[in-house]
Amino acid sequence: MAKITFVDHTGESRTVDIENGATVMEAAIRNAIPGIEAECGGACACATCHVYVDEAWREKVGPPTPMEEDMLDFGYDVRPNSRLSCQIKVSDELDGLVVATPERQA
Repeated sequence: MAKITFVDHTGESRTVDIENGATVMEAAIRNAIPGIEAECGGACACATCHVYVDEAWREKVGPPTPMEEDMLDFGYDVRPNSRLSCQIKVSDELDGLVVATPERQA
């Protein structure tokens, strides 16, 4: 079980619990986090679960895969710390992870 904090574009934060093995996107959907649309349901076939990984967590989360990078090309306001939340698997190592949602999804 891990705690994930989602910060929206206005700075409001929401912290949720999610079981290991789930994705950050699943945590957002199950907890009605605003700003995560997840139109493809987690298949890495859109960019509507785009998040910004807090700089302190970038190394632990790791870089995007080539397929994820291709999908991020369709994201809104993509940055070096951008990831698709459907591709971030929750584990004990990610307990306390902080991600931010963009002002809008693509």
